[in-house]
Amino acid sequence: MKKLLAIAAIIMIAVSSFAQGTAPAQRGQAAQPGQTPFFEAPQLPASVVYSVRAGFGSRSAQGRSSNNAPSFFIYPDTKLDENGAKALIEQLGMQSVIDEHHASFYVINPTKSKYAASDYDVFEEVFNASRTGNAKVIGLGEGATFVNAYVAPKAAGYIAGILTFDGKPYSKSLKGNYPGVPAYVAGKNAKKVAAEYEALNASLKAVEPLLQVVVNATSPSLKELFADAWKKVLSKAYRYNNYKHTHYQGGKMGEYGVNELEPYTIWEDLNITRIVVEDKPQSQFGGAPRGNGNAPEPLPTLWYEYWPNELMDASKVPAGSVPVMVLLHGNANDPRTQAETSGFIEVAGKERFFVVEMEWQGSQIAQAMGHDGIETTLYKLFDKYPQLDQSRVYAEGLSAGSMTASALGIRKSFVFTAVGGHSGAIFGGHGASIYSNFDSFTNAAKQMRGYVEMPYFSIAGTADTTVPFITPDNWKGNSYLNAWNIYETINNLPVVTDLDFNVDPVFGMKLENRHAVKTAKGEGITMEVGDLVKDGKPLIRCVAVMDYGHWNFKPTAQLMWDFFKMYSRDVQTKKLIYHGN
Repeated sequence: MKKLLAIAAIIMIAVSSFAQGTAPAQRGQAAQPGQTPFFEAPQLPASVVYSVRAGFGSRSAQGRSSNNAPSFFIYPDTKLDENGAKALIEQLGMQSVIDEHHASFYVINPTKSKYAASDYDVFEEVFNASRTGNAKVIGLGEGATFVNAYVAPKAAGYIAGILTFDGKPYSKSLKGNYPGVPAYVAGKNAKKVAAEYEALNASLKAVEPLLQVVVNATSPSLKELFADAWKKVLSKAYRYNNYKHTHYQGGKMGEYGVNELEPYTIWEDLNITRIVVEDKPQSQFGGAPRGNGNAPEPLPTLWYEYWPNELMDASKVPAGSVPVMVLLHGNANDPRTQAETSGFIEVAGKERFFVVEMEWQGSQIAQAMGHDGIETTLYKLFDKYPQLDQSRVYAEGLSAGSMTASALGIRKSFVFTAVGGHSGAIFGGHGASIYSNFDSFTNAAKQMRGYVEMPYFSIAGTADTTVPFITPDNWKGNSYLNAWNIYETINNLPVVTDLDFNVDPVFGMKLENRHAVKTAKGEGITMEVGDLVKDGKPLIRCVAVMDYGHWNFKPTAQLMWDFFKMYSRDVQTKKLIYHGN
């Protein structure tokens, strides 16, 4: 039991303290209660004339999460004082983006009279201090020339978007360099500068569509310039680095290779509407005590609905035709985390299904749902939206959410068609916690064996130190092997309790359909994939993201959906139906 409590403590510390639930201290301030010293912001160089570091976390159910909050590194045409920097931010019209997206920004002067090569060292210092996963660089005039000449060639693989205006080209630096960067180029010399960015992106653009270059040869106002650049380039992508470590545990530029480039989730651009639902409970439980000492005010249950626009009106959509994808956030994460970081909203944008992310854990603004609450919420949705397909209901989550999705496939097999998760499985033990009821789940699986089939999709990063993936040294009692064994039992498959890494160096057991998928993300991250199959049905799919830490890897969302959509469940008999690949 001590070991289980220690594991739970590790998850709480790693995911709650390091992830976006805590706010970095403002410049020159000590860490606040609930922060760790790790998040105390270092003193910035003197040439950072004005900066604002956004807070993380929110007690509001509205708005976006701060998971991928952008940080703007702004290089003006000439040196500015603080008042001039504030005026520049106003002229650019950035405030709405700063507010809505929890953005930070740094206005950076040249260290001497003009920008020079040595100013790149300042950029790197500020970048490392910001610990951003969504760096945007803006250069104006002489600042744009500096960005073209020094920042882009050296740091393209760490920047999610560049805006330059009236800068000069610098072909010696940019031509043929790797990797690329999304760019918006405007004003004088725009076509020549854009050609250099196109050359920079050439080697990867065929496999990474986010590496776009937009040219605006006019001279718009600064407000028009930023608004157009944000709409067309700067809002489209973010970068972070989960290679050979976990991104929220920190890392300096270049320490773990280039950063992954991923689509920033803008559901409106995908013709998807988000609906925030705060459903007040009927009974008096949960919540904080009222000031007068009376019974506590009940907290609502909270969930986020993501609707493809053409599927919202039940009168125009066949009943029971829209699949349901349930997302479950990780331990102490913002309840929008999975929608905005898993990749499932982007997949829903292509494949057109309904997504709901639930606040299943409880927070200061919403009560915990637990397994029964998740089931009850689904029934509410089925009653409200007759177009939802109760034969195609799937669940997945991150970390603790993955553990919960794994549990739902056992506890609520009559509701779900298939389940899976990222960076989490089933811990050993027999406690009451969702993290430690392996014995209970195993017994339930034995009773279900031969009667229930439940497809299961398991994803883990092999460099995850929070919920470690299997290795030749740790596989006994490993949480992923626990989950595979439970789902092997449920699905009446042979239960492989002893692994042999001579059989498969990644998974330690024989899998069918074994193959590798190489991506254009980061250092060319590879996914190893294989199935456990019964009667031609791939009932368990295992994915290892090689050298990857504890977090979502967006390309796996499409892999998981392709697996899920092979299955439905008869609404009356609850039997699994396989539709083939």
